[in-house]
Amino acid sequence: MALQAVWSSLQTASIKTNARHQISTCSSCQSAMFINAISGLRMSRGSSSFCSLASAHQQVARITVALQTSGVQQTSSRSQQALNASVLSKGAQKADCGDKFLLGKSEDELVDLAVKLGEQKYRGRQIHQLLYKTRATSIDDFHHLPKVFKEALLSEGWQVGRSSVHHVAKSTDGTTKILLRLADNLLVEAVGIPVQDKKGSITRLTACVSSQVGCALRCAFCATGKGGFARNLRPHEIIEQVLAIEEIFKTRVSNVVFMGMGEPMMNLSNVLAAYRTLNKDILIGQRMMTISTVGVPNTIAKLATHKLQCTLAIRNYFFETGRRVSFEYTLLDGVNDRPAHAEELANLLHHWRLNRHVNVIPYNPISDSDFRRPKKAAVMAFVEALSARKVTASIRQTRGLDANAACGQLRNDFQKVPIPAV
Repeated sequence: MALQAVWSSLQTASIKTNARHQISTCSSCQSAMFINAISGLRMSRGSSSFCSLASAHQQVARITVALQTSGVQQTSSRSQQALNASVLSKGAQKADCGDKFLLGKSEDELVDLAVKLGEQKYRGRQIHQLLYKTRATSIDDFHHLPKVFKEALLSEGWQVGRSSVHHVAKSTDGTTKILLRLADNLLVEAVGIPVQDKKGSITRLTACVSSQVGCALRCAFCATGKGGFARNLRPHEIIEQVLAIEEIFKTRVSNVVFMGMGEPMMNLSNVLAAYRTLNKDILIGQRMMTISTVGVPNTIAKLATHKLQCTLAIRNYFFETGRRVSFEYTLLDGVNDRPAHAEELANLLHHWRLNRHVNVIPYNPISDSDFRRPKKAAVMAFVEALSARKVTASIRQTRGLDANAACGQLRNDFQKVPIPAV
């Protein structure tokens, strides 16, 4: 099996590699990743997919990453666009069930709702406090509101929008994965990743959240892809993952990474709505959030127009920002973990003047996969080969290997029947 990434602008450079956009405990799929700048591999069994990247100075520099097996042709851009449209359409249709959810609404929206229902403006601000400070899980918990107002909310079809925790799996290192059971009985994963000081106190808590139920891109090395794709998550279903993690750890989430199940760019409007709430209402700093993507065509530039301060796993304006670019690269045993692969990677980064930093991630194994985690000696040799070519590199610490931490694996254990392909 050969893996090839092709960059094209006016010229083309190639490298046998496997790019990835995950952190090792909770990736969207078990692929290799270039985070904060360029990324890009998602593969269906028997097909390959593309990711594109626009560069600065009004020129387009595109990176296309494809996983190729012998005898398999690359998917055309037209076919990829058809897949994107199908996923977006299916996700929107299944999510649009006419329900009204308070979680995800801003203070101004809640004030307007209160006024519409004949209440004073301050009642809307009270709901905001109940949702984001008190963390009420149902309208019955709105104890400060008059009964007539609560009845009006219920009669209008409003609900908070919180799901039940179906299962919790905790690793010995503290990493905790949760399964939420949504209103339609589908399961979605979220992961809490704590960092503790010497006294055992949590100094940082990262929430890795999902953006879709499953994933239509179906990477061969990904447990999420093996489970199929059901639908996009709505904003409240993304937000509640963070709240559930805070409740389990009994501490505030400091960082959020959209690196769980699904491709955020195929659910961009709902991801951005959840991002806004997490920042404005739950008060998580924009720079403390990362939106990860393999680079779905035509969505990178759209995301850039929102002028977010968060870290982007693929950045189409990194030449303009002047901020450090780092690449995260997952090593697969016998596939892309040899010194020769490191040499090609270094040459490619030097060619594009992007030799800033590479974060090396040993593959997080999943069941029913032919891919294997590389040996420690191979990881060290890869890093040394990069360093010898003046590319700084570090090795990502793996977390949660004993808690089915590979994205989608825990969900698949409980939801046995794969969802049919789009």
